[in-house]
Amino acid sequence: MIRHTTDLSPAARDGFDAIIDVRSPGEFALDHIPGAINLPVLDDAQRAAVGTEYVQGSKFRARRSGAVMVARNIAAHLEGALADRGGGFKPLVHCWRGGQRSGAMVTVMDQIGWPVTVLDGGYQTWRRQVTAGVYETPLPHRLTLLDGPTGSGKTALLEALAGQGVQTLDLEALAAHRGSLFGAMPGGQPSQKAFESRLHDALSRLDPARPVVVEAESSKIGARLVPPSLWAAMAAAPVIEIVAPVEARVAHTVATYADIAADPAALDVALSRLPRHHARAMIAEWRAMAARGALRDLARQLIEVHYDPAYRRTGADRGRPVLDRLVLEDLSPAALAIAAQGLAAGLDRARDPA
Repeated sequence: MIRHTTDLSPAARDGFDAIIDVRSPGEFALDHIPGAINLPVLDDAQRAAVGTEYVQGSKFRARRSGAVMVARNIAAHLEGALADRGGGFKPLVHCWRGGQRSGAMVTVMDQIGWPVTVLDGGYQTWRRQVTAGVYETPLPHRLTLLDGPTGSGKTALLEALAGQGVQTLDLEALAAHRGSLFGAMPGGQPSQKAFESRLHDALSRLDPARPVVVEAESSKIGARLVPPSLWAAMAAAPVIEIVAPVEARVAHTVATYADIAADPAALDVALSRLPRHHARAMIAEWRAMAARGALRDLARQLIEVHYDPAYRRTGADRGRPVLDRLVLEDLSPAALAIAAQGLAAGLDRARDPA
């Protein structure tokens, strides 16, 4: 018997052996439920061909040729990605609206004997939940921001806090961007919709009764916008400020951005995109530093001339209450681990004063 659901809570999703998205690869790449696998019943070219025939030619021929393609593709998945699945395999299957494409797949799966469930409303059911969560509903989470100037180890400290069992939300990981001019990551960023899906999934797995630590970011991470519900919660959240000497920040920055430093062409392109308020001669000198491998000098110059003035300019506008000021002379992994232990203990005391 084919089951039906609209429950996409983390517990419900985790109860399935697989979430199978049968939409085309192009649809899947734009956005999908986190953790889903793509087993398309029509690929992008096939979907376009069937749609064209349906609109411009014969609806009967379109349905017949589409059925042939769907049958072949389902057979290929059964012989390929699903070949090793046993009789107890319990999948959740969906397409765009929960219509013909998912119907074809679940019919075959049901005949095999698998306890298959179809997502009523398909991907659009998921998208409505994401939109409600990140656009329409105030976040119930108690956020605390890690703030500090560029190179002060915020991301590394966030990772160390997660290792201490503190609830964290890593926006840069979700957006696949380190949030600065030099922050591009291999593979590029997800689409805006995919970023929002990742964000909604991460938030839904956090306990609103416990503090959630998130790095202070601008409203835009690379090319991705922080959705309104989260941005409003971040704007009202208290702050833990990190203070560290410039030399420690220089060393940490050089280590953190070693990947782009190893790609002189990418580094030069990033430097060429610096704001125009910097003199051309200065930007030229920074590009020359990069070309000759003077990375520490370049990092120091960028911190002192580009990043710190911008951080000071926006500081007066933040106006967030300061919970703590963390002074770190050293930004080594060991020092950040010790700092994370202290912060974790403080957050626990704040949650349970007794």
